[in-house]
Amino acid sequence: MTPLEKIQSMKMPFAELKGVTFIEADQDRVVAKMVVRPDLCTLRNTIHGGAVMAFADSVGAAATVINLPEDAKGTTTLESKTNFIGGAKEGTTVIATATPVHRGRRTQVWQTRLETEDGKLVAVVTQTQLVL
Repeated sequence: MTPLEKIQSMKMPFAELKGVTFIEADQDRVVAKMVVRPDLCTLRNTIHGGAVMAFADSVGAAATVINLPEDAKGTTTLESKTNFIGGAKEGTTVIATATPVHRGRRTQVWQTRLETEDGKLVAVVTQTQLVL
């Protein structure tokens, strides 16, 4: 099973609720997309910060899962930091790309860049995942 197939076979109910679709995956990079729907927006039909953070968290967690050691039981987020750079309007597709900063025995750190399809930077999220 490829890393993308593994991610696509995982049951991630909250990612599904947000409409996250994983489109690329290997050990060093996971890419997903999400359409900014009205229920993911705040004022002025712009993506809510919580939706940005939750999207990045799902992508970073999936990246961690495909990099877990054989004896690991799973992962959970220990810490997440978000730098909000710009907005994304309703109807826009946001693309999240997670790359590793650190892959250790007990923790992994991933940085996820969220951009619109035309390359406008929305946010940069750095998260630490605990290996269970």
